Amino acid sequence: MSERPRQQGSTQTFDVLIVGGGIVGLTLASELAGSDFSVAVVERQPPRPVSDTPECRVSAINRFAITQYRQCGVWQHPLAERAGAFEKMTVWDHQGAGQIHFDSAELGLPALGVIIENNVLVQMLFDAVAKADNISLLCPEEITQINYPVDDSDLPSVSLASGDAISAQLLVGADGVNSRVREAAMIERSRKSYQQQALVCNVTTRESHENTAWQCFLPSGPLAFLPMFNGESSIVWSLDNALAEEKMALSEEAFMVDLAEAFEYRLGEIETVSQRFLFPLTHGHARDYVKPRLALIGDAAHNIHPLAGQGANLGIADAAALAEVIKQARAKGRDWSAVHSLKKYQRQRKGANQLMELSMTGFKELFGNDNALLAEIRNAGLSLVDHLPALKYRMIKQALEG
Repeated sequence: MSERPRQQGSTQTFDVLIVGGGIVGLTLASELAGSDFSVAVVERQPPRPVSDTPECRVSAINRFAITQYRQCGVWQHPLAERAGAFEKMTVWDHQGAGQIHFDSAELGLPALGVIIENNVLVQMLFDAVAKADNISLLCPEEITQINYPVDDSDLPSVSLASGDAISAQLLVGADGVNSRVREAAMIERSRKSYQQQALVCNVTTRESHENTAWQCFLPSGPLAFLPMFNGESSIVWSLDNALAEEKMALSEEAFMVDLAEAFEYRLGEIETVSQRFLFPLTHGHARDYVKPRLALIGDAAHNIHPLAGQGANLGIADAAALAEVIKQARAKGRDWSAVHSLKKYQRQRKGANQLMELSMTGFKELFGNDNALLAEIRNAGLSLVDHLPALKYRMIKQALEG
């Protein structure tokens, strides 16, 4: 990590300024590590400590993302042992016999992906980025103001609580759903609530999770058991708001029984449960991903329902695409931060992300309905796809490779 001498009230200029040091922002930094771009990452919070007790905020990382992290040296970190590989996936409808099953062995792959705690992945990325001479990590550091100029001949900049300021050829918003970068650039964004919350926690079960990602579609919303490295399962249960509050109010014992019953005891009884948390579920899309000298990635640009576990993967793919676009433009001697260069990134990612958003919303509406006729159609569809290997593995291949 480059350490540039600074004086109070000084202004520094970088090629790329990334606002947000979460998974997506640090992924972009890792993609630019060792390049001829000077990069600053500004993040308000240091990485959450990694303890022996796993966190319940996890991400399902696909093979594309893992490949990118291997190429950037992130996956060589000792904490990669905390990634729990899942070799199989089973999805079924609570209201019928229809189900679909995926197996990595049938694809000739060692695994379909991994489940990893968010704070573990952030720490891995943070440590990898900190080694790069061309990257300055300003963390913890608070941004007090973001200046996005009307005249694109001027550079965007941020003012810091320390009294310093940073300007950059390219300002990247990787600062989440409530992006201040997006707001400063006056980019409109649709935002719709599913009127649901995700209840997350970790559990141990009587029977092994078998390195399988399990998902049951209930009328109240999908319930996923995701296999973790230590034999526990991470629970993501999408529930209507009122029902989510009811589940949170249950005692541990009552919740464990309720959870096991909802999951049809596929893994036997629930033996232990961690602290439970609720997170509101929304979806939406920015009107534009880019403006002159500005780009949005990850949740700053889009967010979707978690039922397919693709949110983090979409953001990681955004970061990889943006890095490749600006590298290629610079290599060809072009103005790599100009909007005509950045629109190549938007063309690559916006359509794919919108399709995923529409697909997840469609799945949510189709499966989150207790209509008997729809239940028959759902179950027939699941069974049909399960018996059409070419179609089934085309679907899973898209999820694996982004």
